[in-house]
Amino acid sequence: MIIPPERISLQQAGALGMSTFAFTVCFAVWTIFSIIGVKIQQDLGLNDTQLGLLVGTPILTGSLSRIFLGIWTDQIGGRIMYVITMVLAAIATFLLSYATTYEMMLLAALGLGLAGGSFAVGVAYVSKWYPPGKQGTALGIFGAGNIGAAVTKLAAPLVLVAFGWQMVAQVWAVALVVTAVLFWFTTTDDPELAARRAKGIKAPSTSMQLEPLKNLQVWRFSLYYFFVFGAFVALSLWLPRYLIGVYGLDIQTAGLLAAAYSIPASLFRVYGGHLSDKYGARKVMYITFGVSVLCAFMLSYPSTDYIIHGIKGPIAFSTEMGVVPFVMTIFVLGFFMSLGKAAVFKHIPVYYPNNVGAVGGLVGMIGGLGGFVLPIVFGAMNDVTGIWTSSFMLLFAIAAVSLLWMHFSIRAMERGASPEELKALPELPEMQPIHHAGALAPTSKVLDDWRPEDSQFWEKKGKAIATRNLWISIPNLLLAFSVWTVWSVVVAKLPSVGFKFTTDQLFWLAALPGLSGATLRIFYSFMVPIFGGRLWTSLTTASLIIPAMGIGYAVQNPETPYLIFLVLALVCGLGGGNFASSMANISFFFPKKEKGNALALNAGLGNLGVSVMQFVVPIVITAGVFGALGGEPQAVNETSKLWLQNAGFIWVPFLIISTIAAWFGMNDLASAKASFKDQAVIFSRTHNWIMCWLYTGTFGSFIGYSAGFPLLAKIAFPEVDSLQYVFLGPLVGALARAGTGWISDRWGGGRVTFWTFLLMIGAVGGVLYFLATKDQPGAFWGFFAMFMVLFLATGIGNASTFQMIPVIMRKEVDRLMPQLTPAERARQADKESAAIIGFTSAVAAYGMFFIPRAYGTSIELTGGPAAALWGFMIFYVSCLALTWFVYTRRGGLLHDIETGKAAKAPPRPMQVERRS
Repeated sequence: MIIPPERISLQQAGALGMSTFAFTVCFAVWTIFSIIGVKIQQDLGLNDTQLGLLVGTPILTGSLSRIFLGIWTDQIGGRIMYVITMVLAAIATFLLSYATTYEMMLLAALGLGLAGGSFAVGVAYVSKWYPPGKQGTALGIFGAGNIGAAVTKLAAPLVLVAFGWQMVAQVWAVALVVTAVLFWFTTTDDPELAARRAKGIKAPSTSMQLEPLKNLQVWRFSLYYFFVFGAFVALSLWLPRYLIGVYGLDIQTAGLLAAAYSIPASLFRVYGGHLSDKYGARKVMYITFGVSVLCAFMLSYPSTDYIIHGIKGPIAFSTEMGVVPFVMTIFVLGFFMSLGKAAVFKHIPVYYPNNVGAVGGLVGMIGGLGGFVLPIVFGAMNDVTGIWTSSFMLLFAIAAVSLLWMHFSIRAMERGASPEELKALPELPEMQPIHHAGALAPTSKVLDDWRPEDSQFWEKKGKAIATRNLWISIPNLLLAFSVWTVWSVVVAKLPSVGFKFTTDQLFWLAALPGLSGATLRIFYSFMVPIFGGRLWTSLTTASLIIPAMGIGYAVQNPETPYLIFLVLALVCGLGGGNFASSMANISFFFPKKEKGNALALNAGLGNLGVSVMQFVVPIVITAGVFGALGGEPQAVNETSKLWLQNAGFIWVPFLIISTIAAWFGMNDLASAKASFKDQAVIFSRTHNWIMCWLYTGTFGSFIGYSAGFPLLAKIAFPEVDSLQYVFLGPLVGALARAGTGWISDRWGGGRVTFWTFLLMIGAVGGVLYFLATKDQPGAFWGFFAMFMVLFLATGIGNASTFQMIPVIMRKEVDRLMPQLTPAERARQADKESAAIIGFTSAVAAYGMFFIPRAYGTSIELTGGPAAALWGFMIFYVSCLALTWFVYTRRGGLLHDIETGKAAKAPPRPMQVERRS
């Protein structure tokens, strides 16, 4: 029998803990050739194919033995089988140290491979101690013993260098024997075996154990495990050789870096088991294969030289993945493989509880065979193609085929069910025969019931959900702004590290992210109702890894063509597009009375990403933040150096974390679903275009000044080290936006916007004055102070204009669609408001392009930026007049509403009447 949750005992915990420890030691022995194989290859003069065979032989034995070890474990018990397996593997490992020929080593490797077969023993043994609802987590913890591969990579090189590879084999063999003894004296037989012996029940025969292997789902699981586990083992063995061959590293460094792949691919298997228990294996496997396809594609692209026949002659450049991005990408691949390993084994004890040994053994065997076959194929592909990245090309193909097969299988199952039954489908098509009411798919992330205007619903349930989505959205948006505007600092440093770009070219680089970001916002503003805020936030945040890593590559070589920088600047616009979808998404979650403040927090703290970037990047580029992994610094002069690549690399780990948080922590709203046609009605709304004009005056100014301020300050006042201060401008603007949303909620967005534009006009006049007198003492600080006022005003105006949009549309929809019920008009207004918020942000984002370009054009034509600033002032005057005439004057659209907000609360009798 299986011990129920309430009777979890010390024996149960001990069985799991010792099984995991024993598997860690076994795995360390199983992958020993990943380190000593390199030395053996040098001693015996082996080619890559021969090395691949030697490295893969233990994997072959460990794989083929799993099915039989699993069956024997079900029959005679995991405790005795674990000890026998470890002792036999230890004998073979010790004898390996006395082998002197290639053939003798292959023979010893066959016996050593039994250490890998211990996995099937452990799965069958551990699963007997836990109920189905806990088996995913328990087996995830056990599977974390894969970290033994990292133990070998970290410790074996030290022993090898000091005492030789023979000592490594001897020490590992002794460790295995000691572990076997500890395991025997600290564990007991599993409860099912004990109960069977107490009742005198005979163990099931081998033929009965093999019966489930006729089912197709077992073999499909085996394919999945061939990739998530087999490829993991193969890469664990192959990476040291790859790193030495591609990057010229020594064996110690190669082992250390390979551990950066093995460790997460092992430890996070525990988390994969937890996620599989909580959310279902289907979602985990989709994510695993999706990310693996992306990573394998990036890793498979070989180092390539390009020659473009340009107008003025050939343009030559190269693409190559350096050691830092390689290790980071491998880390990501290992993490998601670890989730997939746990997801595959989550289901085996669920619908084969009496055949875990046989089924788990077969799945483990096929996965282990991947660890045997793939290193051999990797070596052969190297010998045949001469391309180092050919191994990752193969992994890309396997992952893509697995993803497609899984997806089409699931789609075939869904087509066989009616729409009403879709929500009750199992996580995998293979589970359909054993599916029942207690095994339904996990709770969906789509919220079907969402009524934020219902005060009771809001206080009891809605507020907590909305707040969680808001506080996950904010860091995602902050990172998007950081990546979007990173060029504003990078361009100011490019000349100092050897790039020979003109001032106009630098302004182009600062401006292009604004152009692409604004254009993308037009599309992004309609995506949330189509795809859902959770999915879209996750995808768009993950996409920012591409420009972040691209910058890290490009800035390390002054010979990188300007064309590459132009492309990277355009790709950084992916960060700019995120704002439109983020704001549209958050607007759906909050009631009208809190919408202004919620949007102000999301946008304001998101805008803070500009200031965070301008504060962090100047610091991280002055030090080797990533150590030896960060690449070589660029010399500025004889005494100082910069690690300009850190301006891109620093964001990658945070982007990964935020993407995961968005996927698992955010929600989609069914009420927010709408097609593009439904949302396109905003193009016929006059106020959509008016608000585009006004928001360009506020946010367009904020983002444009943020992008152009560092370079403008450096050019106008070259004697001042202004880069240490410029982050304060976006900081003031972002905090002003986040902290002043309540002012617009209380006094009216239209009136606040009017006074904001008046303040901006005066601040631009101040900037012009101090630029005209820039040779006078203190001119820089006057110039700086006026820009702080400008940033403050833009922040307040950003919040106030967005507060206006929902208020305007509530009033307009009531006028334009009187045939709808009040509830329908409210939903229509919310949908149009969200679309307008996204679209106006798209149009306004062009300010990030036009303001830096206006500076560049003005300097080129007139010798200074004054002409551009006069143009900005004239534009603000038009915004001031438009706000007054359409919205705030007596008779304007918002006059009665906003003056009503400023008035005292309604008398008490009206409150009583409303409640009745």
